[in-house]
Amino acid sequence: MSNLNKWLYRGRSMVRYRLLFLTSAPILLTLLALFAITAYWSVHYTWQSALVDVTERLHSANNTLTQIQDRKAATVENIANSFSFQNKLNQAESPQEIKQWLNTQKQSAQLDFLVWHPANSQTEQSFNKQTETYFQVLAPEQTAQLDQQLTTSAQVRHQEQDYIEQRSLVSRTQVPVFTSDSELLGYLDGGFLLNNNYPLVDQLRDTVYPLQQKSQQQGSVTLFLGDLRITTNVPTSAQLTDHRATGTLVSNEVKQAVLNEGKVWADKAYVYDQWYIAGYQPLTDKQDNIIGMLYTGYLISPLIKTYITNLGEVTVIVLLLLLVSGFIVYRGARDLFRPIEHIHRVVKLIQIGKDEQRIGDLGLSDKHELTQLAKQFDNMLNQLQYRNIQIQEAAHELESKVESRTASLKEKTEQLELHIQLLNQTQDKLITSEKLAALGELTAGIAHEINNPTAVILGNVELIRLELAQDAPRVEEEIDAILTQIDRIRNITRSLLQYSRQGGVQDQITWQHVNPIVEESVTLVRTGAKKRDIQFVKKLNASVSVEVNRHHLLQVLVNLQMNGIHAMQGKGTLRLETEDWIENDKTLGAMIHVVDEGSGISESNLKRIFDPFFTTKREGTGLGLSVSQSILSETGGEIKVESTLGQGSRFTLYLPVKAEQHTIISQVG
Repeated sequence: MSNLNKWLYRGRSMVRYRLLFLTSAPILLTLLALFAITAYWSVHYTWQSALVDVTERLHSANNTLTQIQDRKAATVENIANSFSFQNKLNQAESPQEIKQWLNTQKQSAQLDFLVWHPANSQTEQSFNKQTETYFQVLAPEQTAQLDQQLTTSAQVRHQEQDYIEQRSLVSRTQVPVFTSDSELLGYLDGGFLLNNNYPLVDQLRDTVYPLQQKSQQQGSVTLFLGDLRITTNVPTSAQLTDHRATGTLVSNEVKQAVLNEGKVWADKAYVYDQWYIAGYQPLTDKQDNIIGMLYTGYLISPLIKTYITNLGEVTVIVLLLLLVSGFIVYRGARDLFRPIEHIHRVVKLIQIGKDEQRIGDLGLSDKHELTQLAKQFDNMLNQLQYRNIQIQEAAHELESKVESRTASLKEKTEQLELHIQLLNQTQDKLITSEKLAALGELTAGIAHEINNPTAVILGNVELIRLELAQDAPRVEEEIDAILTQIDRIRNITRSLLQYSRQGGVQDQITWQHVNPIVEESVTLVRTGAKKRDIQFVKKLNASVSVEVNRHHLLQVLVNLQMNGIHAMQGKGTLRLETEDWIENDKTLGAMIHVVDEGSGISESNLKRIFDPFFTTKREGTGLGLSVSQSILSETGGEIKVESTLGQGSRFTLYLPVKAEQHTIISQVG
C-alpha cells in the first residue's frame, strides 16, 4: 500500500510522470477496452458454443440409443417370424423345449431376456395385438418372471443412502404371433436390461465422442432410473477412471427440470464430484410417463483451461503493445524529460545533505521557462545554505551551554542509581540469610526437643519389658510397635538435624513392595485407634516394586489414615487399596488409595490443603499434608485428592518405579 501511495504522489507532483501518463493514457484505455471486449466475446461465444455442442451430442446419444433399441426390436421380431420358431409352435412342442430354444436364441442375439407368453386372457389384456417397443420400469417380481438372473444383475447400491435399488429399467419389445388363420398364438417378449449395462453406455459414449483418444478425458453418458444413476461411465475421480459413479443421485435442480417438468436441460452441472457441461433429457414409457433420464456431458475444466490460455495470450499481446507504445512515447518525450530529470536529481541530492549541489546550465535558451526556474532555484539554495550555517553556529553554542549545566546532574544521578542498586541487593541477601538462619535454628531446636522425650520413652519401654519379665510376651507386639515408632522418630530427628546442618534430607532409597508397608501402617494405626469404631478394608493388588524410602512412605500413610479417621470422627470404614500404575499399556509404578467416609472437603479448601500451616482442625498444625507432599516429591511421586462434600475423600499416592530427584507439585483431582 505504501508503494502505491508513493507512485500516486509522484504522478500528482512530478512533471515527467504526469506527461508520461497524459501521453500514454489514450493508448492504455484503448488497449484495456479491446481486452475487455475480447474477454467478454470469448466467454459468451465459448459458453454458447459449448451448450449447443452438448445439446447436439445429447440428441446424438438419444438417436443412437433409439437405433440400438430398434435393432434389438428387429432381432426379436425376426426370431418371432423365423421358420424354426413357427415350426416349434405348429408342432406344439413343450414349454420347456421352447424355453431352451429361446435361451439359445437370446444368447446369440445378445438379449438379456427372451420369453414366450402363450395367448390367454391375461396376456391379451397386458399386450397389444401389434409389435411394440418401449422402456419400462419393472418391480423385482416382474423382472424374475422374465429371467431369474436379471434380478441380481439389476441390483444397484445407492451410495448416499446405502440401500439396494432392485427395480429394473428395461427396453422391451412384444411381438404378437398369429396362425395362418390369423388366430393369436401368443407373444414373444424380448429386450435388454439398462441397469449396470456398462457396454451400452460405453458404446453410446464412443458414438457421441468418436474423435477423442483414449489417453484424453472423454465425455460421459449416463442412464437414470428416476434420479438414480443405474449405469454410467462417469468416473469417481480423475485418477480412478475405472471406478464408476453408479448408484449416485442427480442434483435437485436437474431433477426438478427434467423429471418433474419434462424439459430438456443443458447447462453447467455438478456431476458426482466435478463440474461438467451437461445435457439431460427425460426417458418415457409407453404411457408417456417420465421414468428416467439420459445424460451426456464432458468436463468443464479443459474448456476453462483453453479459455484461460487464450485469455493469457491476449493479455501478453496487450502488455507487449502497451510496453512498445510506452517506449515510443518515452523516447519521443526524452528531450523534454532530460532537463526535468536533472532538476529532480539535484533536488534529491540536496535532500540527502549535499548542499553544495546546484542546477547550473541546462543547455536550453536563456528565455526558456526551465532555465529561468533553475536560476531562481539556485539563488534560493545559496540563501538557504547561508542561513543554515548561522543556525548551526547558534545550535552549537546552545548545546555547549546545556552540556555544562547538566554534567554535574548526570554524574549525581548515576551515583544515586548505583547506591539504590547496592541497597536492594544487600536487602535481598539479608532477608535470605535471616530466613535460612531461622529455618536452620528452628529445625535443629525441634530435633533436639524431640530427641529428649524419645530417649525417656525408649528407656521406660525397656524398663517395662524388664519389669514384666515373664508377662512381657503378652504385650510383645505393642512393645515392638512402640520401639519401631521410636526408631522412626529418631530417623526423622536425625534427618532434621542433617537438614539443619547441610541444607537437605539424604535418606536411603531402596526397592520396596508397597503392600507390606501398607500392612504395617494399618497395624500401627489400628493399635492407636482401638477405642474407635473403625473398620479397615484392604485390597492390595499392586505387584510392582518401586524405589522409595520405607520410613517416609510409612509416615505418609499413617498421616493420611489418621486424617481419614479424624474426618469420620472415629466411626466408619477406611479402605486402603493398592494397584499397579499403568498408562498407555506402560507400567509406570504403583498407586496407593486411602479412602474415607468422612465429611469431605469443600471446593475452596481443596485448593489449599497442601499449603503449609493450613488446617481446619482446632488442634492441627497444618503441616501433615504439606510434609507428605514434600516427602513424596523427593522421589518423583505425587499426591492427588478427590473429595465430595458430605460423602468422603480419596487420597491417591503415585509412586514411580524409578525414583527421580526433583520436586513435583501435587495436583488436586
